[in-house]
Amino acid sequence: MATVLSRALKLPGKKSHDPREYDPLTQADSDESEDDLVINIQQNGIQNGKGTRGASRDHDSDIEGMPKRVQQRAVDNKQDGLSTTGALEPELKPPSSLISYVRTTVFLLTVVVSMVMVLVCAFLIPCPMNGQHNVWTLHVGHDTELSSPLELFDVNKDGVPDILLTFLSSRICGPQDGLKQPPCLSVLSGNSGRVLWSRATPEHLQSIQCGQLVIKPEQNDTCLLTGKYKLLSLIAASSGGTLWNMSLDNVSSGRIAAPAVILPDLDDDFTNDLLVLTYKQISTEGIGSLPDLGFLLISGRTGKPLGGIVKYSIMGEGKLLGPQAYYTSQGAIYILFGFGNIQAVALRDIYAEAKIGGNFPSALQRIDPDWEKRRSVNRSKVINVYSAGVKFLQTVPVYLGNFSDLLVTTKEAVTLVRGQDLEQRWSISLNNIYRSVLNNRIAFQIYSGFFDN
Repeated sequence: MATVLSRALKLPGKKSHDPREYDPLTQADSDESEDDLVINIQQNGIQNGKGTRGASRDHDSDIEGMPKRVQQRAVDNKQDGLSTTGALEPELKPPSSLISYVRTTVFLLTVVVSMVMVLVCAFLIPCPMNGQHNVWTLHVGHDTELSSPLELFDVNKDGVPDILLTFLSSRICGPQDGLKQPPCLSVLSGNSGRVLWSRATPEHLQSIQCGQLVIKPEQNDTCLLTGKYKLLSLIAASSGGTLWNMSLDNVSSGRIAAPAVILPDLDDDFTNDLLVLTYKQISTEGIGSLPDLGFLLISGRTGKPLGGIVKYSIMGEGKLLGPQAYYTSQGAIYILFGFGNIQAVALRDIYAEAKIGGNFPSALQRIDPDWEKRRSVNRSKVINVYSAGVKFLQTVPVYLGNFSDLLVTTKEAVTLVRGQDLEQRWSISLNNIYRSVLNNRIAFQIYSGFFDN
């Protein structure tokens, strides 16, 4: 009754009130009439902010039996953005449980497929066999004598390093005239073991250095041969043909004491140059024989000397060490050498003493103050690095540094000298060290352990 009375009191043409507004007459009536049930459902739908499509169908059937004024209120509600049920039209969304299920399924399928692919690639698919890396054996005969040294270099450009070594064998090098079989340099294919080429050498070799002279890698197809007496020759690695031979007159009064040292390009011909150490004994009254050492710069392109021989008279007893080029942290180049000791001389000093003339090349522009202050009081050109008893010298690169430390091995100890300033880093005492190869391995393990700890 309250509902009917409330409708009757409304004036014609006046908009219906918002169903969410409080109506004392409507709210006071507790009779469960059909109209009250519909209006309560509409109010509950608006307050809760949700509704279903099934409920809207039921309400439509109820609205058909309402008076026209109530239906007009429903139309006005639609114009105000409400549905026929009095609720805002919600968008249908898939249940969250279904989305989680789909995501989990996709993730598990991805993991399973990845595991299957890994297992298939690791175990089921066999690794391709590369037929180029075969095991081979070369029979050289009983009369063959293998002579050091040995060098690995890809001569035939097949991607496999080949082997360069010297033989004393008529089977490998072919018969020779005369009673004495000369040394023979041969190249063995790293792929099959067959002899690619052979050539006779005038003397025994003490060093074979391939691929280090020409600056451009695509043209770097040369090998430098250093003999035990006076031989210094550059040959083509692909054929063994001679490119140049150093004249014997350059070392007429002595011999080549050690393998040639590869230097940077000093004459701007796009080829690295060489440093050769010559050696002979000179006799003096009251002292005896003294070593006479000389440094000779050689052009890597032509094999001709770059100036004259630079002489250094040094004192020392023991094994000849070096020469070897050392690059400091400042970019300066020093030559390390000695007899039972380690001494250094700046390459720029050798270049100046050779009287080549002109300015220093770009590779010799820098000096290292930490090394220069180690010169003796009389301003000698020779720097004393380690005093005596040295049996072996090794350079060890410094981690994250642009220089190397010096690992000095004597008969009683292994010492690491810091290459930056020539100060001793550490030393460990050992007894009866007499094998250089063993010294290398032991010292390197000690050096590594020092930095690991």
